[in-house]
Amino acid sequence: MAKTEVILTHNIVGLGGESDQVKVAAGYARNYLFPQGFAIPLTGANKRRLEVLKQRRAEREVHDLNTMTELAKSLAKLICVVTVKTGEDGKMFGTVTAGLIADQLKTQFDVSLDKRKVHLEHPIRVLGEHDVELRLHADVVTKLKVRVESSTPLPTPEVAPATEARREEQRTEKRGRRPEAPGDKTAKPAEGADKGQRAPRGDRPQHSGDRPRTGGDRPARTEKPSKPQKTE
Repeated sequence: MAKTEVILTHNIVGLGGESDQVKVAAGYARNYLFPQGFAIPLTGANKRRLEVLKQRRAEREVHDLNTMTELAKSLAKLICVVTVKTGEDGKMFGTVTAGLIADQLKTQFDVSLDKRKVHLEHPIRVLGEHDVELRLHADVVTKLKVRVESSTPLPTPEVAPATEARREEQRTEKRGRRPEAPGDKTAKPAEGADKGQRAPRGDRPQHSGDRPRTGGDRPARTEKPSKPQKTE
């Protein structure tokens, strides 16, 4: 296949950049590059245009670098939200790809970005936040925070009311309990008893002067002997 040497006037992916001299198939140059204005034949007259092309290329590269640097600063502050469908167990249906992230950047922030600049080692398969690398330029690399959310979030478990009530009761008991002083034998009144209510008869403390009672009956009284009458 015949080859011909051309001078590129535009960047051609996989071929070269502006002002580069490359060899291509003659048919490719004749049928595509020359008609589209992407290259010119390498001739004596065209060689004099190289300096102009190189100067234009340098200016364009500086502009691209500045533009991508500013874009990187803006993207680093954003959170791109991607909503996906999940099952009852929280597992995703499908994956989040570089193309989907690029589409969401366009939809949410009106940022047009080639999906080839979104670098994913593997498609995202789990919910949550992920740091995705963006290769905006040969000298500009940044991170984009991507939050993958479910369109049907799982319900959060609730604390059982009985368990919570039991914990509150235990905390109340701990606050109300007081340590007893050693040797304190004073009897405490029954819990819940009124201050004015007297203790039952059987629970009253006996004093030293009280006579013991047996069987609950009073002891029989002894008759005093009568005094003898005086005789006249």
